Amino acid sequence: MDLLSALSVSASGLSAQRARTELLVENLANSDTTRTPEGGPYKRKDVVFASDPQSGEFSSLFESQMSAQGEGVRVAQVITDTQPPEKRYLPGHPDADADGYVAFPRVNPAEDMVDLLSASRSYQANVSAISAVKDMIQKSLDLFK
Repeated sequence: MDLLSALSVSASGLSAQRARTELLVENLANSDTTRTPEGGPYKRKDVVFASDPQSGEFSSLFESQMSAQGEGVRVAQVITDTQPPEKRYLPGHPDADADGYVAFPRVNPAEDMVDLLSASRSYQANVSAISAVKDMIQKSLDLFK
């Protein structure tokens, strides 16, 4: 794999982790939302990643010389939780049903915070990889001086 392909793979990882972070933050922000425009409580969302073959402008030139092509990552889909909402007895709440129960989203803030920390570390790992490739490119250019 050439250095530009390595940059492309890490850039796809950055993009995927950014999308994951956005959904985790949305889940945390709506952990107590009992009413949405669609009706009912907020439904937790997750991303599903899939491998994504990376090809750059120069890949056709190097294809015969390189044995492996870089595999990046992409967001394949965003899935919405289909579990029934959590019911809490709050008879004075404006969204309470006839029995006094309110439907709350099935969002676990502790789990989402751990996932957010994992996404942050994965993002930082991709930043470090890009920095290492940048340094390799700079040192290669310095050799030609």
